[in-house]
Amino acid sequence: MADVPKREVENVEFVFEVMGSPGEGIDAVDLGDALRALNLNPTLALIEKMGGTKKRNEKKIKLDEFLPIYSQVKKEKEQGCYEDFIECLKLYDKEENGTMMLAELQHALLALGESLDDEQVETLFADCMDPEDEEGFIPYSPFLARMCDRPDQLK
Repeated sequence: MADVPKREVENVEFVFEVMGSPGEGIDAVDLGDALRALNLNPTLALIEKMGGTKKRNEKKIKLDEFLPIYSQVKKEKEQGCYEDFIECLKLYDKEENGTMMLAELQHALLALGESLDDEQVETLFADCMDPEDEEGFIPYSPFLARMCDRPDQLK
């Protein structure tokens, strides 16, 4: 716990209060969600490596077990950040004007890397996406800013 600053410990405690049960901790199936609520972007493989499960009620993670996990995931280099994602989406920006086809973004999210399912993509678009224009293009920078919680990048 020594390498987690007090303010971050307070944030972790709040996430545990919202997602868990007093004294029991959080369900291991919610490990990834808890880490993401703390502005981390762990891969599914990393979540599994850190003790995340695929089924509910298999295992509980207490606060004192979670803090070292949080600290280790925070140090991981395999996480993408806003700038990394912008560079990736620029590959789809044929006009070099900050837009891309919504269909291409949807395809990438459904088929590449740790792909999402249709329901997850629909939720993500509903929460973070500006409407597409009449030609099917969307500005990708505001989408990523909302997704990565970067209000300073909203344009």
